[in-house]
Amino acid sequence: MNITRAIENAFRNFLPSPFTLAVLLTLFTIVIALVFTENSTDTNHLFNILSYWEDGIWNSGLLVFAYQMMLILVLGHVLVLSKPIEKLIFRLTQFVKNSANAAVLVALPTMLVSFFNWGLGLVFGAILARKVGEYAQKNEIPINYPLIGACGYVGLMVWHGGISGSAPLKVSEAGHLRSLMNDVLSISAVETLPSTIPTAQTILSSSNLIIFSAILFAISFLAYRLGKKTKSTEVKLSSFSFNLEKGEKAFGAERLDRSPWLAIGFGILILCVFALQYSPLLQSLNIVPNMLNLFMLGLALIMHGSIRRFLSAVEEAIGDTAGILIQFPLYFGIMGIMANSGMINGISNFFVSISNASTLPIFTFFSAGLVNIFVPSGGGQWAVQGPMILESAMKLNVPLNKAVMAMAYGDQITNMLQPFWALPLLGITKLKAKEILPYTLLFMLVGSLIYILGLFVF
Repeated sequence: MNITRAIENAFRNFLPSPFTLAVLLTLFTIVIALVFTENSTDTNHLFNILSYWEDGIWNSGLLVFAYQMMLILVLGHVLVLSKPIEKLIFRLTQFVKNSANAAVLVALPTMLVSFFNWGLGLVFGAILARKVGEYAQKNEIPINYPLIGACGYVGLMVWHGGISGSAPLKVSEAGHLRSLMNDVLSISAVETLPSTIPTAQTILSSSNLIIFSAILFAISFLAYRLGKKTKSTEVKLSSFSFNLEKGEKAFGAERLDRSPWLAIGFGILILCVFALQYSPLLQSLNIVPNMLNLFMLGLALIMHGSIRRFLSAVEEAIGDTAGILIQFPLYFGIMGIMANSGMINGISNFFVSISNASTLPIFTFFSAGLVNIFVPSGGGQWAVQGPMILESAMKLNVPLNKAVMAMAYGDQITNMLQPFWALPLLGITKLKAKEILPYTLLFMLVGSLIYILGLFVF
């Protein structure tokens, strides 16, 4: 398809690596702050802006946020490399009969898993798509393998509205909103902010669950129809597996690394602490990042069954955090400039001038989708765009929980266009971006209609 080839070429020719983009956005923000903020003729203004940037980079609260988000990705990836998940994937592949039901068998579980954890869903979908391809090849079942690969990526269009969503999780933490807006609003305005927006009003709200259910049905149905209508493709794959088992014999204290009793016992201890520490939040349907990470840590140790396998999985998974690790501080620096120079107020005033209470969530959805093209990290995007969205919502009396979810929907939907997070899937499935783009674009269009309709209705 010409349009997908044009999009792939545009990303290849005009968009550099995400880190280079973060550097360019930093420089662009510095120039815009110099030109359009107060004291633009003051020779000390540049030094002030650079000081705002440096303060933002080392913002302790945001650095904690970055580490929380990296753990969510790593622990999700570690879980999918466990034996129970491997067995689940094997069982799912046994139901493959044709291209249509294979597409649904990949798309539906991938979205469900991604709703729990985006890192888990990203790798789960990729491995499931690969194993479905291998099974079809072995049993001579004709399938459209690029479509199957695209179905393994659809979890990235639901993740931010799920339990590991960066923005909904952070606003559920007591004090995060006031900390985020402390340099943006006056002291009196900051005090009017709620201490927390619980996940019962965002991720676990009836409106979000209805929208998610609609996405599940619509995308699964579309995947099925595409499987029926499109031609099968040739599949040439070797057997894929993660080599987490170390064959050498253990001696002495090394036996502790392989002891199932130590790993499982410690995992159970962690889950007991989880239940004791977070039972009040669980009862109020409020999920925070620390809660999610503690639960996944305990569960991962139990599911791997030994510290050796757990650490091997961590080693396998840790590479996916490299981009996040080095990009987050730059986005925090951008936020520092925008908050302290007054840029956020100017941008929010612009959105207020062209919006009303009904249309602001729609503008937020589209702007978040656009920003995601350049900032392919939900956490980094929340750090940069969150304050503008919150201030605009406050001025137009839009419920803050709705504004947060509008940003989450917009951020996640253009992952079907932005190939950054598809790289792990492409590496595992041995597909190319241009092969899956025709299908992910269709998924994006249908998903966008549902999210926009949901924002209007709810």
